[in-house]
Amino acid sequence: MVAQNIFFGIIAAAMVVSAIKVVTTKNVVHAALYLVIVLAGVAAQFILVGAEFTGVTQVLVYIGAVIVLFLFGIMLTRARIGHEMDVDNERRWIAGLTALLLFAVMTYALLDAFDDTDIEANGALAPQATQAVSDSIFRDYLIPFEAVSFLLLAALIGAIVVARRE
Repeated sequence: MVAQNIFFGIIAAAMVVSAIKVVTTKNVVHAALYLVIVLAGVAAQFILVGAEFTGVTQVLVYIGAVIVLFLFGIMLTRARIGHEMDVDNERRWIAGLTALLLFAVMTYALLDAFDDTDIEANGALAPQATQAVSDSIFRDYLIPFEAVSFLLLAALIGAIVVARRE
């Protein structure tokens, strides 16, 4: 067994456990911190396959900006930190059924799209140059990139407006 496969398994297991904790914990701050572990695992997986630029970008953008924005929004809205009894819902089975349905649809779509795709025998991924990634972002995907920045700014302004209402 290759060391890369062992590390992949360890990182993937930590990501799955943390992802389950994100949706099952009742403390919002703990959920955001578990999400940090999931996103750090994604960055580690990128680094594991040789996409260092994408891994570092994952850390800077998602962990460094989005999670901080989540925590900032939680603090600004003065959400209770701790256990809340009135948040529980009796219709959890509908959410579970919806999750299973979405999983089945996504599995079918992936198998249908990539069923006859052959992977090269050496399994090596060609690393993508940083210049090619940056050219792609700022040439082909400039408008979606700017739209995401605008949405993050709007979320920040909305959190401030919600927090100032008293």
